[in-house]
Amino acid sequence: MTTKPVMTLTKLMTRFSTEEACKQFLKDMRWPDGVQCPRCRNKKVYELKSKPFHWICKAKGCGGRNGYRFSVITRTVFENTNYPLRTWFQVIYLMTQSKKGISALQIHRQIGSGDYRTAWYMCHRIRAAMKDGGFSKLMGEVEVDETYIGGENKNRHRSKRRVIKGGSAHKIAVIGAIARKGNVVCQIIEQTDRHTMTNFIRQTVSDQVSLVATDEGPGYARLHRSYPHGSVNHLRGEYVRGNIHTQNLDSFWSLLKRGIMGTFHNVSKDYLPLYLAEFSYRHNNRKNPNIFADVVAEC
Repeated sequence: MTTKPVMTLTKLMTRFSTEEACKQFLKDMRWPDGVQCPRCRNKKVYELKSKPFHWICKAKGCGGRNGYRFSVITRTVFENTNYPLRTWFQVIYLMTQSKKGISALQIHRQIGSGDYRTAWYMCHRIRAAMKDGGFSKLMGEVEVDETYIGGENKNRHRSKRRVIKGGSAHKIAVIGAIARKGNVVCQIIEQTDRHTMTNFIRQTVSDQVSLVATDEGPGYARLHRSYPHGSVNHLRGEYVRGNIHTQNLDSFWSLLKRGIMGTFHNVSKDYLPLYLAEFSYRHNNRKNPNIFADVVAEC
């Protein structure tokens, strides 16, 4: 059962109707144990009475003779932007609550930004902040599979078509691992060979798992030497054999691709890792009622 968000958009706009309220919330989320210098981590800082939400650090070697001055948005994604925190908070809320993602064009319309590129820039900064801290390796029953992101070569404009061999050679390879009823991890890979895929599994999957389920891909051929491994043969029409299947990861791939095709329409290889981070973060926090606050804290 999906957990309802603690904060609706109406409640968000009411609670954060002023910049002071936004700054106080950011301060509480960023420094729950008290304000500290973002440069040297010194907790002995002095608040500037003339400028609310500004402090000065006089630690030796930090700010020199006059000390290092910083504010609540120093070294955050909100720094050096002309948009108020109220607008940033609205964008964060929309991105965390949209299951298939929300496009920069839609954000542009919602916040009334003067330039589409401003909304695009804001979205990418927030995606970069969507990272799961303290990641632990996947446990229990884990599914591993790869997919390919990108349109068909035949659908490209004639000038952009490439002469290649193989049905997926023009697409971007992505490998993922998901713990059933747990978290998902995915990343771009340049090769789908055994060495690359085994390294990914070793980095993301605990050696104490009860099962690693895959398909019959050659990249998983020697996986049984290190893990309790089971596979299904898609080429023979086999998709489930007992508890051996990759249906949970297939569902995640389906959601990711529907988001890319239906919401974003086109994603370049350079920015695909940010979209993978966004979709993974939303999936891993799907039952987290405080997802909005957690993203603000990571910004």
